[in-house]
Amino acid sequence: MAIDRQGTGLAVLRILLGIFFLSQGLTKLRWFIDPSILSAQLSNWQQTVPPASYSAQYLQLAVPHVAAFARLVPIGELACGASMILGVWTPVFSLIAFLMTLSFHLASGALFHLNFLANGFGFPVLGGTLALVLGGVRLPWSLR
Repeated sequence: MAIDRQGTGLAVLRILLGIFFLSQGLTKLRWFIDPSILSAQLSNWQQTVPPASYSAQYLQLAVPHVAAFARLVPIGELACGASMILGVWTPVFSLIAFLMTLSFHLASGALFHLNFLANGFGFPVLGGTLALVLGGVRLPWSLR
């Protein structure tokens, strides 16, 4: 019996990223009760990003809807994490996780700084989720 090394490697990546997103979602459960936690973070980012940047424009769109995002982000992270751990609809939830991660880095302005390349929450997470979008179908240890 031959071992599918690429599939096994992607399955390990899927499970570990799933644990990462699940833990990120669990740490944000307080946002349901208190959206001001996210509001304070967005306000802090608004003060640190250049006024005419893409990040500033993105934040102008996000800040008025902070109450909705304070609920959607934890739900999204928990759903993506559980989906990746179980191997259910991996490419779809990996794309959602990729877009959420990209969104946070765009809003914070981190995406446009050189140190983003060394950020453990940046390139490794974006690269891993993108790899699962492209190759996360029919992996070992998946329910689907």
